[in-house]
Amino acid sequence: MKWTLSELRRYADEPMHLQKQLELNDAMKARFPDQILAVAPVKIDGSVMYERGDATIFATVKTTVTVPSTRSLTPVELPLDFSFTESYTNDQTHLDRYEEAQTLAFLLDDAQTPIDFEEAVMENIIEQIPSRVLTPLEAAGNSMPQGKGWDVQEEGAVASEANDSVDPRLAKLKELFPDQDSKH
Repeated sequence: MKWTLSELRRYADEPMHLQKQLELNDAMKARFPDQILAVAPVKIDGSVMYERGDATIFATVKTTVTVPSTRSLTPVELPLDFSFTESYTNDQTHLDRYEEAQTLAFLLDDAQTPIDFEEAVMENIIEQIPSRVLTPLEAAGNSMPQGKGWDVQEEGAVASEANDSVDPRLAKLKELFPDQDSKH
């Protein structure tokens, strides 16, 4: 689904309604191979408005993505249900309109530059994936992967362990400064 600003002018009086189901599995797996294992059909409900030379897309997206666990790389199904708003203009001076509204605005080269709706949906899906994804079993327990001579530790636990341990060669120095806090 691609449109140009010129094509969207006909929706100045009444928005174009979008109720679609997109098949983005192959495109997303190809574009984001390390982040996406599978994408269920993407249900879209939204509209496209054309106002004062700019196009604005309002969309609600529902899908389920399968992503690797950030701990074990085991596939995890992640249901997504979110909305996004994006505006498109080919006039640099129009970008000021969107600063206060905190709407994401894109500057197009001209009125014939295509707006790729599927691309916008894919980018917004990727933005919704949390930086930490765990399987239900991983989330319930505190066990980390381990092997012969190695184990995975959380960053906070490693830092805490490093702060708690005192080099035995320096332990006697602590006696010289009894009024000092252990954090200094």
